[in-house]
Amino acid sequence: MKHIKKILFFWKWLYVHIFAWIFYDPKYLKGRWFADGISSPGWLWAARDIHHRLHTLQNMHIKWPVSPDIKVGENIIFDPDDLNNMNSFGNYYQAMDGTITIGKGTYIAPNVGIITSNHDLYNLDAHLPGKDVVLGKSCWVGMNSVILPGVVLGDHTIVGAGSVVTKSFPEGHCVIAGSPARKLKDL
Repeated sequence: MKHIKKILFFWKWLYVHIFAWIFYDPKYLKGRWFADGISSPGWLWAARDIHHRLHTLQNMHIKWPVSPDIKVGENIIFDPDDLNNMNSFGNYYQAMDGTITIGKGTYIAPNVGIITSNHDLYNLDAHLPGKDVVLGKSCWVGMNSVILPGVVLGDHTIVGAGSVVTKSFPEGHCVIAGSPARKLKDL
């Protein structure tokens, strides 16, 4: 039984490594999430993502391991050490006609939506021009929050769970919450 486990482990390792170098930019296969070898979270995320891509042909254009439950665009900038934000459940990163920038050390909880373009109120089949969204360094976005187009959050901004962030808080170092989000306290 021990030999069978070792053989299966080897084939899984080979499978993940071959397809990882085909699908992903190598810069996203380094850092803290890949430090402990094949059993590290990064390689487990890659194995799950590769399996999903090969069976559904979804997310084929994304250059990093991403949760099958996340809908992402190409215009997302983040540090490879923060790959965990792309592997949480239910997140929606829509970067149409705009860029989402996520600062180093920022944590994004499950079921968060970040969008750069919204539907046109007068023609729901069309989108308004996109506006970039920027999250500073060491921010924390709580579960079930939504960040709308054009929002800039400064470093160390905490977004309370369930918030709808409609305006910017570029000064950072604060806690915001609510719908629409407002500043509750300075940090």
